[in-house]
Amino acid sequence: MAPPARVLMVAEKPSIAFSIASALSRGQMSTRRGSTDVHEFDGAFLGFNAHYKVTSVIGHVFSLDFPTTYQDWTATNPLDLFEAPTLKTETKPEANIRRHLSHEALGCGYLVLWLDCDREGENICFEVMECTGFGRNKARRKVYRARFSSISEKDILKCMDNLVEPNKDEALAVDARQEIDLKVGVAFTRFQTAYFQGRYGNLDARVISYGPCQTPTLGFCVQRYLQLTTFKPEKFWTLRPYIIHDGYEIQLEWERQRLFDLDVATMLHKLVVGDGILEVTDISEKQESKSRPSGLNTVNLLKVASSALGFGPQMAMQIAERLYTQGFISYPRTESTAYPASFDFKSALAAQANNPTWGSYVERLLEEGFHKPRSGTDAGDHPPITPVNSATEDELGNDAWRLYQYVCQHFLGSISSDCNYIRTKVKFAIQGELFHCIGHRITNKGFTSIMPWLKLKTSKVELHEGNTTAPDYLSESELISLMEKNGIGTDASISVHINNICERHYVQVQAGRKLVPTALGISLIRGYQLIDADLCLPDIRSFIEQQITLVAKGQVDHSHVLSHVLQQFKQKFIYFTKQIGNMDVLFEAQFSQLADSGRALSKCGKCLRYMKYISTRPPRLYCNTCEEVYHLPQNGTIKLYKELKCPLDSFELLIFSMPGPEGKSFPLCPYCYNSPPFEGIDMLFGAGRMGNSNNPGKGAGMPCFLCPHPTYPIGAPNWRLFCNMCNCLVLLPQGAHRVSTTSDRCPDCDSMIIEVDFNKKATPLDDGATLHKGCILCDELLHSLVVVKHGNSFSRRGARGRGRGMGRSGRGAGRGSSKLVDPKMSFRGF
Repeated sequence: MAPPARVLMVAEKPSIAFSIASALSRGQMSTRRGSTDVHEFDGAFLGFNAHYKVTSVIGHVFSLDFPTTYQDWTATNPLDLFEAPTLKTETKPEANIRRHLSHEALGCGYLVLWLDCDREGENICFEVMECTGFGRNKARRKVYRARFSSISEKDILKCMDNLVEPNKDEALAVDARQEIDLKVGVAFTRFQTAYFQGRYGNLDARVISYGPCQTPTLGFCVQRYLQLTTFKPEKFWTLRPYIIHDGYEIQLEWERQRLFDLDVATMLHKLVVGDGILEVTDISEKQESKSRPSGLNTVNLLKVASSALGFGPQMAMQIAERLYTQGFISYPRTESTAYPASFDFKSALAAQANNPTWGSYVERLLEEGFHKPRSGTDAGDHPPITPVNSATEDELGNDAWRLYQYVCQHFLGSISSDCNYIRTKVKFAIQGELFHCIGHRITNKGFTSIMPWLKLKTSKVELHEGNTTAPDYLSESELISLMEKNGIGTDASISVHINNICERHYVQVQAGRKLVPTALGISLIRGYQLIDADLCLPDIRSFIEQQITLVAKGQVDHSHVLSHVLQQFKQKFIYFTKQIGNMDVLFEAQFSQLADSGRALSKCGKCLRYMKYISTRPPRLYCNTCEEVYHLPQNGTIKLYKELKCPLDSFELLIFSMPGPEGKSFPLCPYCYNSPPFEGIDMLFGAGRMGNSNNPGKGAGMPCFLCPHPTYPIGAPNWRLFCNMCNCLVLLPQGAHRVSTTSDRCPDCDSMIIEVDFNKKATPLDDGATLHKGCILCDELLHSLVVVKHGNSFSRRGARGRGRGMGRSGRGAGRGSSKLVDPKMSFRGF
């Protein structure tokens, strides 16, 4: 008897892998630990016996970045980035997902991919195929793709009967977008940041970033702001007669609405007051209805979450994804509002029949019959967002319950009857002036029974003297509508772009979820408008998205689209850098020059004059004489360190202190911090010690190859060296009487030689000797005695989102660099 086939299944998240394994095994599975849990069980696959292994990734396995040679801001011309090579490295090397997948795939003949059913998920499919080796031997190892919209047992079992092949074109579309966003974003950001942070001290931003999606999003907010600030109110006058009917005072609406000429308005007012008798000229009744909503997609969910629930888009998506992974709602990233013909409404309703909040309404729909939903838009991705399982507020918590409640009520409303009402309009005339009033009488509440916030109210007519009013600041809900209308971002990324402009201090969220641009955000957009309006208008991103869609459909070669778009942006970048002075005029009017900012703190080692400390983000020192900027660690306090000088460059030392009762302090030299002098650290953090031959230093989560400044060993008797760039700690031989640096340098790696005076009782030297000199990198004895530790509390962080942050920020940094600022601006998701 042939052994059972071995089937590997990979999901996008551990919780989804658990749900899939539970459904397919009927709960009869074993689980073992790994980088992510692996669930194993026996069953049938495509008609024959099989042994299943179900595991997962944690989002993208790889992320796109530049090679090490392009990481140094000062050594790389941003223009070169448009044609620079790119590489994919593990997004979370500490999780060892690549090795995990490769190991679990051994001996497996089938791979079933359960990644999210969107373009990003399709891209991750091919990342998994690369890790497992299935993409290299298609003839003998079969790959299948599961397309699903919820993780209910019914949908999972149905997917197993309808497995398809992964879509290479959709994966290539994501590759193209990633490379465009990386190269365009990094080039513009590096240039802007270096230019403006070297000139102004109160920008309140670590980087001055640009993103092909982020910047047009900011443009919408600034455009509304400019409309508001340039608005000039005008006085207007209206007539407002009242009538008394059944004891109620009713205001009538003037057909002219309002006049801007006081003399004419006064004349008409006298005519109406002089007569005083209103004549009813017509009474009409009309049956009208308000249609039930179509299915709920991501954009509409985000708009309601912001305007009605008070959730920001990023928070709303996080809650929705949690509800999805817990099995309460269907997949929350969809552009479709049309239900598929195969959608099982009865089962979806039956799942809600016992809900204590709307169970009785659901039972009535099941008994009396639900209505066919309105025809919506079928984007070809996922069905609209619907509830999957019933829940209560106690189960979910307040915020998740409010979002879940809206999803349920919207679904129920979409299959309820329309709201019917009678619209009555009464027309009046007096001295030739026409007025009217309108009333509504509901005859069938329809879907408004379950969605009460949509009840119709009787129209009110306000007749008064007043001024025209300026538009309000743009709300998140309005911004989402504009982004959808103009093709900025996707249902999966809209919330990310809005969050980016908030985190980068380009806008502030105020009461009512209104987005108010900051001085920095306004100056940037106005600068782009002066130099090249395309850089902040939605048209160019909309064009890119259209081209990306053609790639996803297999209608255009992705390399042609990539080459064409990058060439366009390269030309724009060249023009932008030549015209940057136009934007600089705006910055000069808003921000303080570096020479006028900060306070004198420490002396420059080059000119021996005092440098100014600018404490606003990003903290830095500025030498007005040399016109150089030296960046400092963030999220702590900086003080002068005993007026000591660095023996390498004569810069006065500083001490950085982290906040809190357990906050540590680190002395540093400003010049060495920006231009590390200690070369050859890759030997200390080498493959043999870290356990990763392909990526030295990454096995233990080291974010960079920068090293501790070796001039001042700290803390007898526990001698140690601190790295001022990352949170690296090198523990030197313990129990030594003294550890000091010498003026000698290692002939192999040019590092400084240290001298260790060991304790007589614990000396590792032969014949009881205690004094030893050597290089901690090359000397075998010292190398065997040092211990390297790394933590997370002291590191300069990079861009947020699904990217990897700062990364290997110091590779390639030479002694001459002086403006090191986050050398990994990988704008993934912009």
